[in-house]
Amino acid sequence: MPEPDDYRLDDSRRLTGGNLYWDRPSAIIDVSIEGDQVPIVTAWEAAAADWLACVGYEDQKTTHRLFEGGASLLISAPIDVLYSMCELNEVAWATALAAVCNTESSDPAEECPRLNRLFDEERNPPLLALQAEARRRGVPFLWDDDEVSVGYGAGATVWTPDALPSIDEVDWDRAGSVPVAMVTGTNGKSTTVRMTASILEAAGLNAGLTSTDFIRVGERTIDTGDYSGTGGARMLMRQPDLGAAVLEVARGGLLRRGLGLERADVAVVTNVAADHLGDYGIYTVEELIPAKFIVHRALLGDAPLVLNADDEGIVAYAATLEQRIHWFSLESDNAVVGRALAANGSACFLRDGWLIYADGSGQREITHVRDIPSTFEGAARYNVANALAAVSIACAFDIPTAAIRRGLQAFRGDESDNPGRGNWFEHLGVRILVDFAHNEHGMVALADMVRRMPSRRITLLMGQAGDRPDKDIADLVRAACSIDPDTLLIAALPGYERGRELMDVPNLIRDEALALGLGKEQIEILGSPEEAVQQALKQARAGDLLVLLVLTRRQQALDLIHRYIGDN
Repeated sequence: MPEPDDYRLDDSRRLTGGNLYWDRPSAIIDVSIEGDQVPIVTAWEAAAADWLACVGYEDQKTTHRLFEGGASLLISAPIDVLYSMCELNEVAWATALAAVCNTESSDPAEECPRLNRLFDEERNPPLLALQAEARRRGVPFLWDDDEVSVGYGAGATVWTPDALPSIDEVDWDRAGSVPVAMVTGTNGKSTTVRMTASILEAAGLNAGLTSTDFIRVGERTIDTGDYSGTGGARMLMRQPDLGAAVLEVARGGLLRRGLGLERADVAVVTNVAADHLGDYGIYTVEELIPAKFIVHRALLGDAPLVLNADDEGIVAYAATLEQRIHWFSLESDNAVVGRALAANGSACFLRDGWLIYADGSGQREITHVRDIPSTFEGAARYNVANALAAVSIACAFDIPTAAIRRGLQAFRGDESDNPGRGNWFEHLGVRILVDFAHNEHGMVALADMVRRMPSRRITLLMGQAGDRPDKDIADLVRAACSIDPDTLLIAALPGYERGRELMDVPNLIRDEALALGLGKEQIEILGSPEEAVQQALKQARAGDLLVLLVLTRRQQALDLIHRYIGDN
């Protein structure tokens, strides 16, 4: 007989939009299960059906996902009763637990009235009516706890959830839209979003973007911080001066809340590699790929899904979809691109240094890599790939070639337009690269560029947060040390221990570097990113290259670099 200690409810939350499991808003619980998962999940499904009947929502559906050591259990729900459905889901889990473990369960005579009171208090019929009418008319609809709106940009009208109009009171003719792109992937999201915004601005559109650093429309920064989730997307789409939107869509937000918007005109998956494995029951890259592909649920009709043809996992998963796909590749002879073009599809690729857009009507040269400052004349191949993705979005928006060229030329990739990602500084013969590379995939791409840069000595600064598995940290160190650093400075990241002791990760990095052949005298551990940056600058001599992987306290690091440049 299973014991109650064999089971644990880890998380209960709302999925407010399309998600990993389906297109339905849902209540989800993540649970740990020791032993056979099937009996408890079967009991939960039966209990959920009974409790749904109790509150009059028999039409709602259940689904689940099993993973190593646990499961995710979902119940769909209308958007006006998601909180109550979360409570019902927890009750269904408790009922299933009692049935499997033969312990006492809740008394339906008491629990059913309580749940009905919760649902009665939360129901909002005007909200559902507004949602249904917006869908019928094909008008954008957004909702959250604080605001409800129809339309995007200048066409948006916003209300509070407790003061909604009847559908006859809405000026539906005013409810317009703007072009919307979503960008996700393991690496390159932020840069692709910012490159695309530069192109849209060059085309005369007041481009808005969300990212892990800020939310902005044109030159107006609305706020700083991580806005790569659902809240940032909704905030941006309600800005009255918004002319077009490019949304960075991070894995965490997709898994925690689902999509922030119901629809987009184009979506991009830049690449998928090992990062954040272990979160939300996802332990392998193969399991992570469908999570990144959640963005395809926002595409309606012929809206294209832009994919990296150089990523084998992406190519394999794309074969399971019925979707219009636009490919991009760093190789002109990529077989996937060749098959797509032979079938009158579309693609962007690199040929003899030129970014080429091709579709059934022919090919056109967009620009040469030497005219894209952020690629360093093609040495930064990861930014060439990001540029191909940005061109793909622009072409989906029918942006003229001249505007695409101007936008890519205007995007310099420095700290003003792409802070912390491939930012270069040079002073008195010392070159400094500040970057956010934080996983093996990103570091391999960065190392490829660094090896193309001549230098007398290389100083490498790195750290890592404590929520990464030991293997992922070792893989990052191996990729970083492939640049053969003369000095390795390891920064502790106070506040990012995430379940470890402060020096656990720095010690892991040191041990891996020693195993790779670095000498003890080449390695130094510092107590913070600022201390490590100060040490790197103090040791710098003409001809040196400083590769500073600054994952936290980035602005403080940049301030130190500016002070160094000014003082010397």
